[in-house]
Amino acid sequence: MPRAPGLAWDWPAAALGGAYALPAAIVALSNPQRGFAFAIGVLPAAIVGVLPTRRARLAIVVLGACIGVPIFLGGLLSGVPVLAVAAILALGPGSALLAGRFRFGTLAMNLALPMAGVGLSYSAGKAAGATALIVLGSACACAISMLVPEQRPPAGPRARPRRAAAPTLEYGIRLGAAGATAAAIGFLLDLDHVGWPTAAAMLVMRPAAEMQRLRSVGRIVSVVVGAVVAVALVHATPPAAVYSLAMLAALASVAGLHASRWYVIPAFTTFLVFLLLLYADPQDAASRFGERVLETVLGVSIAYLFGLVLPSLARRESK
Repeated sequence: MPRAPGLAWDWPAAALGGAYALPAAIVALSNPQRGFAFAIGVLPAAIVGVLPTRRARLAIVVLGACIGVPIFLGGLLSGVPVLAVAAILALGPGSALLAGRFRFGTLAMNLALPMAGVGLSYSAGKAAGATALIVLGSACACAISMLVPEQRPPAGPRARPRRAAAPTLEYGIRLGAAGATAAAIGFLLDLDHVGWPTAAAMLVMRPAAEMQRLRSVGRIVSVVVGAVVAVALVHATPPAAVYSLAMLAALASVAGLHASRWYVIPAFTTFLVFLLLLYADPQDAASRFGERVLETVLGVSIAYLFGLVLPSLARRESK
């Protein structure tokens, strides 16, 4: 099977992503900060791309819930660091067991678990607000997607897609240990955003070594690029209309590039998060940039240890 291109652009998906972004862009014309928050809520829908049937598009709301609810749970756990670290440690092997039995388990392992890590950056109240925005954004995007005509699959037999090999329990233990280590370091160092290294570690971890290497490099580069562009935009102090257009472009790009093999989506998510953080406090740009990059590198390094170094050492010992 030929490899997917590094960067794959889908014009229909990009147009739909721009349509998803319209409500956030309109809000941003009067209140950019609220617009940024709403745009972040639309991200899950933009990442999904164009789904062929209206029934399938209901999955956009489910995806929003799979992101928002774990963030809320992470926010609840963040007040008790020992419990938060223990929960991440246990959820790693638990999600791997689910992924080995159910398709939904893969979503829980690769997405919901890292989002619980993201929630460690919030208090319970702020996590509830973030969850509400994500679910609302997904619901609005789902409603907009229903306006797109259905695309029925061609008649005739279809080859069933091959399912990736189920992750092992040993991988799940390493995944949980990576996330828990990142969270423990974040709490011990009293980082402002404990969730950033925790989520980075679990988002780049993959059972396949080649995929993890690709995601590791891609995440660091994407975070740096997204942060630099956001900082430059904030320092230019543009009018609200420019912020509105920037959000439209970012969400359209997320949707248009969602099928790319290269891990470029974090550039756009970082861009939107930085706009939200810096719009009211542009003087914090340098500290936020350093914080985001260093915490991403920390998370990716922990993932490298548990995802690549330890398995390599174990293989050498077994020979």
